[in-house]
Amino acid sequence: MHTVTLRVGKTDLVLESGRMAKQANGAVFAQYGGSSVLATACCSAKPVVGLDYVPLQVEYNEKYYAAGKIPGGFIKREMRPKDKEILVCRLIDRPMRPLFSKAFQRDIQVVPTVISADQVNPPDVVAMVAASAAVFVSDIPFDGPVGAVRVISYKGELIVNPTFDEIAGADLDITVAGTELGITMVEGGGEQVPEELLLEAIEFAREPIQELCRIQHELRELCGREKLPLVEETLVLEARQEILDYARPRMEHACFVKGKMERSAAIKQVISETREHFGEKIPEAQQGLFSGAMDDLEQEVVRKSIFERKVRTDGRAPEDIRPISCEVGVLQRTHGSALFTRGETQALAITTLGTVYDEQIMDDIEGDRRQNFLLHYNFPPFSVGETGRMGTGRREIGHGHLAHRALEAVVPPKADFPYTVRLVSEILESNGSSSMATVCGASLSMMNAGVPLQKPVAGIAMGMIQEGDESVILSDILGEEDHLGDMDFKVAGTQEGITAFQMDIKVKNVAPEVMKRALEQARGGRMHILSKMAEAIEQPSSTLSEYAPRIITFKVDVERIGLLIGPSGKTIKGISERYGVNTNIDDDGSVTIYCKDKDSGEEAKAAFMSLLEEPEVGKVYEGVVKRIVDFGAFIEFLPNKEGLCHISKLAGHRVESVSDVLQMNQSVPVKIIEIDKMGRVNLSLIYEGSDENVRQDNRGPGRGGRDGRHSSGGGRHR
Repeated sequence: MHTVTLRVGKTDLVLESGRMAKQANGAVFAQYGGSSVLATACCSAKPVVGLDYVPLQVEYNEKYYAAGKIPGGFIKREMRPKDKEILVCRLIDRPMRPLFSKAFQRDIQVVPTVISADQVNPPDVVAMVAASAAVFVSDIPFDGPVGAVRVISYKGELIVNPTFDEIAGADLDITVAGTELGITMVEGGGEQVPEELLLEAIEFAREPIQELCRIQHELRELCGREKLPLVEETLVLEARQEILDYARPRMEHACFVKGKMERSAAIKQVISETREHFGEKIPEAQQGLFSGAMDDLEQEVVRKSIFERKVRTDGRAPEDIRPISCEVGVLQRTHGSALFTRGETQALAITTLGTVYDEQIMDDIEGDRRQNFLLHYNFPPFSVGETGRMGTGRREIGHGHLAHRALEAVVPPKADFPYTVRLVSEILESNGSSSMATVCGASLSMMNAGVPLQKPVAGIAMGMIQEGDESVILSDILGEEDHLGDMDFKVAGTQEGITAFQMDIKVKNVAPEVMKRALEQARGGRMHILSKMAEAIEQPSSTLSEYAPRIITFKVDVERIGLLIGPSGKTIKGISERYGVNTNIDDDGSVTIYCKDKDSGEEAKAAFMSLLEEPEVGKVYEGVVKRIVDFGAFIEFLPNKEGLCHISKLAGHRVESVSDVLQMNQSVPVKIIEIDKMGRVNLSLIYEGSDENVRQDNRGPGRGGRDGRHSSGGGRHR
């Protein structure tokens, strides 16, 4: 067994190898405080000839036993990956994948497993380091290692690898990964933070990342295995130069045909004509090499045009943004909707307002919690003119999470807007950054629905082409620019600052001044998009859709919550059913009534408030006859509060029998005339001429109102 230790932030990170999972190609057990991750790396026994990609699988998983929990639901074992696990898989995959060689040509599987969780230290960045170390000490060729840390800004201070509590109070939270040479990935969000703070946090991560790489080298020196050989490429495209010379002028025209589909068809036509022209000079065994040569030629043509002519494939200059169209209220029955189109990327965003019963219950090793802001991103195959399987994959979850993070910072707190908000983004067309189109469309849709956002949010995807020390920053990149470029990063935010950021770097290092220039150009693009969005809608709608639920909230003394709930919830259920509402009472005394129309909600509120009302002499109430006796009647004038109306107080004349005037369960107006020292209440019936000064609108809430014919509700106390 071999171990190395490094102080990261306030806690020691310990990497250990040689005690667990010894049959894997590589295994590292990482401990950080009470959080532990076992990461393993394996590869297939033999190469798969002809692979032109890296067949890497990252399977991060969290075991419930790590936090001393048993999974909820009927099936008491871990099943399909949760969204959070998929998001961490992507965090691990993105900085590591470029460091594997395509020439290895073997399946690679990295499995980081959280086996202990102290619910203090997040295990995700521990898993990122453990995964890199497991591969680095294994016999799998890897141009690493990779280090990763989380950096937050907390009360004006930058902190490395913070605790969950510190993260909850942070105004900037980013995960940064990189190699010894530089930063390669950044992902995170902020509370409308300035670009300068983001750059400072990224630079703050450089030193600990280099130290994490250093201790992985130390661990490899102690227990590293000899690397397996790469597959030597023996085939060559013999006519490569001749083919490139023939295809180049045709490719230079095809790459700049206007329109994504038309441009793609033109490039395919060039490839087809070239293959047909050279015929037997491209034997079957060299078809893969020919396709690779055509890809290289396309990349060369596009990059050269951007560097030398500052012209992109659609004719734009580097800083130009495609035409933008914004529409709101495009769907009649939804609570809010918007159609955002930027060039050939289009997102239809729909907002649905729900109640506390629609909140997402999160059950994982971090503890049970609820989420009242949801965003779901869908990327159907028709959006790129293809057929394919419908469903939610890792890409959809990742893009949706980025958009969710971008908007969450401006969604009002539950205390100010007690609705559950669900956004769905349907990508109808895609040619570059549908996730940022989702941010823009979702912001417009929520404003259309009347969600009081702090500020509208826009997002933009940026790219970079780098040759030597020179670089060109591209605004609002196309799909092909993402593929052919050296860096892509997405920035979302308001006029005030950044709310979400994601960056992947394909080159070994990017200078800080280049990143600063890129963020400045991104801010200009964001301001332009926000101005276009403001032309469609400037402020959130002042009213909600007629189809949205209505919510009424009020607070009561926590010591009197029991009066509203009643024995076994009888009172809250009864009122909720009578008025056709749903009612939730929190432990802090907050009462929330969910209703289809405001009138029924107000009536239910009046009924609840009447439970808290103290009897007042001289006040008139609407009462219900509960018992009839020889000397009078007992009348309930407030919920669970009765008084005696003596037979002498039933009319202005002598009454022989109480039943001559009153019947059981009859509703009658009564006035409190006395409350004795024992708290007993004496009532007088209000009859014609009994009190000319008494008006109907002076009566208390009493028992008037609906007759209980609605049954859609049912209360709940949490």
